[in-house]
Amino acid sequence: MSLPFLKMHGAGNDFVVLDGRATPVSLSMAAVRRIADRRLGVGCDQLIIIEPDGAGADAFMRILNSDGTESGACGNATRCVAALIAEETGARQLTIRTEGGLLRAEILGPALVEVDMGAPKLEWGDIPLAGPADTLHLNLAMGPVADPAACSMGNPHATFFVEDLVHLPVESIGPALERHKIFTDRANIGFAQIEAPDRIRLRVWERGAGLTMACGSGACAALVNAHRRGLAESRAAVIMDGGDLMITWDQATQHVLMRGPAETAFAGVLPELD
Repeated sequence: MSLPFLKMHGAGNDFVVLDGRATPVSLSMAAVRRIADRRLGVGCDQLIIIEPDGAGADAFMRILNSDGTESGACGNATRCVAALIAEETGARQLTIRTEGGLLRAEILGPALVEVDMGAPKLEWGDIPLAGPADTLHLNLAMGPVADPAACSMGNPHATFFVEDLVHLPVESIGPALERHKIFTDRANIGFAQIEAPDRIRLRVWERGAGLTMACGSGACAALVNAHRRGLAESRAAVIMDGGDLMITWDQATQHVLMRGPAETAFAGVLPELD
């Protein structure tokens, strides 16, 4: 049976979005990898399946990385799904459930959405790490980077702070850091250059997807970790290869708010898959 899809993106972080609310969608890891392949398939960082939610949310969002593994949260995809449902229903405030928890979204304008990503988890067991550790200063180094800070934003993140992001060999050190033994469930690895207290330049090697044009939860983690280190204010623009996100760590609620674009590139139909 062929499957209609939308190709969407948030700041260049791109998704193949399938609607499984009326008819369930089940794909093998091999099928996900084939769809995500940028030469042999549609191409995407993550494949998103919108499913019905039986507990009161507007939808459940299943997030499948380009390698076929499942992720707990994706901020950029949440904005896209919220924008899609808002277009259907006219709602301005929506709740999207993920494996990482409930995410609340607000439509602020055409293709502009803000998502409450919840409070960051800062304890070593919540990230999770292999053992007790100071999450503000992990004893981890590789090549030109060292001393990251870690937190969970629905999935595990480590942020390295660097002085020269342009010449950093992210593609060569990212895969090994993602799978370092300190991260029991692998991790998203961010490389952040602080350009000003309210401006952070960021590249992220995503767990299960590799180097992406943008990472919403990674941008949240970078702001949280930078503020914890005293390197940035609690609100900053995070500049990534595909676009900018405005991240605010609300000190009253401790929740992290992410504001950014949600756009549809095109629609299509997938052929019958094995």
